[in-house]
Amino acid sequence: MSMLPYLRAAVRPALRRSTPVQPGYDATRDPSASSAVVDCAVYRDGGRVEGTACLSPREAMRRVRESGGFAWIGLHEPTEAEFAGIAAEFGLHPLAVEDAVHAHQRPKLERYDDTLFTVFKTIHYVEHAQLTATSEVVETGEVMCFTGTDFVITVRHGGQGSLKGLRHRLQDDPELLSRGPSAVLHSLADHVVDGYIAVAAAVQDDIDEVESEVFAAPAKGVGRGGDAGRIYQLKREVLEFKRAVSPLLRPMELLSERPMRLVDPDIQKYFRDVADHLARVHEQVIGFDELLNSILQANLAQATVAQNEDMRKITSWAAIIAVPTMICGVYGMNFEHMPELHWKYGYPMVMASIVGICFTIHRALRRHGWL
Repeated sequence: MSMLPYLRAAVRPALRRSTPVQPGYDATRDPSASSAVVDCAVYRDGGRVEGTACLSPREAMRRVRESGGFAWIGLHEPTEAEFAGIAAEFGLHPLAVEDAVHAHQRPKLERYDDTLFTVFKTIHYVEHAQLTATSEVVETGEVMCFTGTDFVITVRHGGQGSLKGLRHRLQDDPELLSRGPSAVLHSLADHVVDGYIAVAAAVQDDIDEVESEVFAAPAKGVGRGGDAGRIYQLKREVLEFKRAVSPLLRPMELLSERPMRLVDPDIQKYFRDVADHLARVHEQVIGFDELLNSILQANLAQATVAQNEDMRKITSWAAIIAVPTMICGVYGMNFEHMPELHWKYGYPMVMASIVGICFTIHRALRRHGWL
């Protein structure tokens, strides 16, 4: 709540860029503390302006207003105090600033006056030697992007998803970079979706491995049903992947189809390609979820079948054992007058009868697949 006075001042149209703002960036941050700004530069005519590598956001915007171009400011997990001055300098909406600082937002696209606020979920595949019931398969982060007419502010959360490589690739493409802030927004969206494609391919390998093991013949002495924990864990990770991909479909649709003043018409064509790739990944993730449902059901069905087979075997042996139990029980009764009780060959005959009947029952049960 300490930064609300700055934020309210930031969104007053009369003050936005027309009058100097109060010293925000330098005054609200402890000079001895490390800065959340990881890179700040001015770009003009498709290239990075020399001598702008160590500029503050305020100085970068001063040069932009004097000579044109746009500023790109990158931050990593800023605090409220660190971001308050930047919010005041660029006139960012308080609601968007709150989302950018606290993170844990769903992918979305919002417009505040002459600024676009976009939230992306980044996905990183976690390498593992063997998938277990507790394995972490995907790790998520967030990238927020404020896009204005002459500035881009990217706010990154999480240990993965560095934008350094993206910045270098854009600097190697002056024609695209000359399109301004919307070119950065497109490249960021393309970078995030490309990450989805790579993660989807890796998750597909994990699902194929689990599927092969579920339907493979069990090793001797190993029962079915041991893979349920791994399947369920993989399904949880796919659900986390789905939460990153699905909400982004609508923002990409808007950026690729609806004319926007802050998006260059030529760049909008590129968003269509990103939207197409995203739709393909979304279909894959939906397919993963359905396939894992089927694999889990098959695994549980196999466990049930294995239990039924065990019960049939137990029942079969109980039926066989019932024969000698019954006969011996009859001749174990203390009656004086019983058939064959005093016959010389009575005992061999009873034993032969027990063996013959048990053998016949055993053959019949094996013939019907119970043993």
